[in-house]
Amino acid sequence: MTQVTERGTSLPAAPRAGARRRSPAAAACVAGGAVAAGLGLGFLAVLVIVLWISSPYPDSGPGGALHLAAGLWLLAHGTELVRYETLSGVPAPVGLTPLLLVALPVLLMRRAARLGSAEEEDEEVLPAGAVFSAVLCGYLAVGALATVYAAGGPMPADPISAAWHVPLVALLAALGGVWGARGRPLGPLPSWLPGGVRRAVVRPRYALALRAGAGGALVLLGGGALLVGASLAWHGAEVQTSFLSLTGVWSGRFAVLLLALALLPNATVWGAAYALGPGFALGADATATPLGFAGQPGLPRFPLLAALPPEGPGTPLTWAVAAVPVVAGLAVGWFAVRRAREVSYGETALTAALGAVVCGLVMTGLAAASAGPLGSRRLSHFGPVWWATGAAACAWTLLLAVPVAVAVHAWRTRPARGLAALDALSALDVDEVVDDRWHDSGVREVRWAAMRRAAGTLIPEIGAEPVPPAVVAVAAAPVARAPRAVTVVSGRGLDLTPILIAAKPVPPAEALAPPLAPPLAPPVVGARVLARRKPPV
Repeated sequence: MTQVTERGTSLPAAPRAGARRRSPAAAACVAGGAVAAGLGLGFLAVLVIVLWISSPYPDSGPGGALHLAAGLWLLAHGTELVRYETLSGVPAPVGLTPLLLVALPVLLMRRAARLGSAEEEDEEVLPAGAVFSAVLCGYLAVGALATVYAAGGPMPADPISAAWHVPLVALLAALGGVWGARGRPLGPLPSWLPGGVRRAVVRPRYALALRAGAGGALVLLGGGALLVGASLAWHGAEVQTSFLSLTGVWSGRFAVLLLALALLPNATVWGAAYALGPGFALGADATATPLGFAGQPGLPRFPLLAALPPEGPGTPLTWAVAAVPVVAGLAVGWFAVRRAREVSYGETALTAALGAVVCGLVMTGLAAASAGPLGSRRLSHFGPVWWATGAAACAWTLLLAVPVAVAVHAWRTRPARGLAALDALSALDVDEVVDDRWHDSGVREVRWAAMRRAAGTLIPEIGAEPVPPAVVAVAAAPVARAPRAVTVVSGRGLDLTPILIAAKPVPPAEALAPPLAPPLAPPVVGARVLARRKPPV
């Protein structure tokens, strides 16, 4: 203390209670969220600039292309854009979001959340809530700037739509990233929920219901993709004509091809809605269903729209798409069955019903995300009706999944044939049962071999009846030390080759062996062999 005072070195002051310590890890998470948003904007900006440069007749300068890129980035979050340059002069909304474009911000945001949650040596590890909030703040800050910047372009974003679509997508992606980085934990539910709800949710039926509902939704989406591919192949000439007639330059055709690829997931959901029955709307006055194509749609020229079913009533070919929801219902019923025998039929039926509800909810969300307006008046709605699609998916799967699940459960829990035969034999009189075949059929050998495999070398191989050891009379002789018992264990790599040792002839064992006494107890079948334990010292 004296040295410190003489040299004039001051001690570090204690931190004040009100001062807050800045965390470099939190700042890195905020920067990670901003970088994720910037990467998405940069990717779309580069793509739009390349198309603008290659276009022979650009409508605006590079500033207009960058404004359009910001609008497309907001559209990837589901934000509705507004197109003011129309023939009628009425602003036309554009809210049909290409689902493949949504994957860009979701993957980038999820990656930023995972990197912020990664545990590294000699670095501060933030809680999951802090990582989630920091990454979300950085992403939303860039999103707000992009919304303001896109307002000066040809297709500005609706501020109200951007105010809740961008945070919603960023929130879900960040939650998925943090949850995946933490090992996908399934912790307890919040304490403010009722105790009965918390105990009910942890039951196995809900995990099975989620799996069954997801399986049914995947089957529906696979059937929708199959219908879209078959329709494109069936109307191949019309699709090619529509693609070539839109533009004559390669840059324009490349842009049309990219747009068609981005809309393929939407077409898959539309195909699933078509197979379910409600179909999809093609404007305010037209609807396509398996029962017919009613109305007069005012469709723009586009390759995917050229593969629509023909106008008029339905045909047996369009009615055959009902096989898709039938297969989905069978899949939900199959995945809703547990392999445990103690599960009741009512529990199995309830699990299948919950799986049908999950399938309906998934299809409701996908139908709502894949639809949207492309203009005003007749083009005000394109795509499936979300509530009708979800209700149809739930009804189809519920109608088929419950009986299928009960039937599969009954088949899996049926009694085995061997157990039924043993039950029938046990019901008869013991004296009337002739069980000699039990010894001759090899069942004893099979069971003995199974016990040997389970116990290792503790149980010898079954063979002929054991021969009692011969008792040899040996003259008493003074022995300095009793011989020790030696146990030979096979399978240890020892050389057990017998050698010849000269010995005196021994009289036959039959002459010296005393008569054997009968066994005191009958032989034990299936006895358990316990290992010897050393006595405590």
